[in-house]
Amino acid sequence: MHTVELLEEAVALAERAGYQIRQEWLGGSGGGACQIKGRKTLFLDVAAGPADQLEQVLDALRGEPEVLARPMPYQLRELLQARKIA
Repeated sequence: MHTVELLEEAVALAERAGYQIRQEWLGGSGGGACQIKGRKTLFLDVAAGPADQLEQVLDALRGEPEVLARPMPYQLRELLQARKIA
């Protein structure tokens, strides 16, 4: 599965987990998850490439333990379960 396809699957999974997805121009400075007025929001930096955007979504989803119980492609599951290496 290609990075763009994984990103689409990850975004759909985040939406099912209750995130509002906002794609914003952040100038490559990053994005991430936060809460706005009690609602989970995930900012994706459109200045970043698909691989970086995928990492932003994965970082948010890793903070949601119940996400692993949801159906998803095995490639996405493997990425979610992998620890991020700095």
